[in-house]
Amino acid sequence: MAKKFKTNALRMLDKAKIAYLIKEYEYDEDHLDGRHVASQVDMVPEAIFKTLVLHDNHNEYLVCCVPVLEEIDLKKLAKLAGRKNVEMIHQKDLLPVTGYMRGGCSPVGMKKQFPTYMDESILKVDEVAFSAGKRGFQMIVKVQDILTYLNVETGDIIRK
Repeated sequence: MAKKFKTNALRMLDKAKIAYLIKEYEYDEDHLDGRHVASQVDMVPEAIFKTLVLHDNHNEYLVCCVPVLEEIDLKKLAKLAGRKNVEMIHQKDLLPVTGYMRGGCSPVGMKKQFPTYMDESILKVDEVAFSAGKRGFQMIVKVQDILTYLNVETGDIIRK
């Protein structure tokens, strides 16, 4: 990487003394999907998680992370989170709510810390990649570090 950069996510990990590795990848607006990212950072898709932001029927936000090739099961997430129902926020609301753009949303360093849920498959890997808070960059962290730091609840939340 020619130029050093720090996103809010990376600053927060530094402050918490959590080690991470950055992997840079080529992206464009037409290829923000997980399969593209996995091929670019040379990791198995099961170890790369995407960050989704949702709200419940009281308009309270929550964050969910699932493997990049999987889809979230909204009913399973609502049950795990103890909510009546949940739905994805509109893309136009992502930046104002989180401080991140689509394709660069990280579970770390949002404007406010929201309850965070991750699919239980994260427990099958030692290290996991998330967006580093900027398109074209993934941060790789130890699973246990991120689960503890974000006070994550895990469960079966992907569509089968």
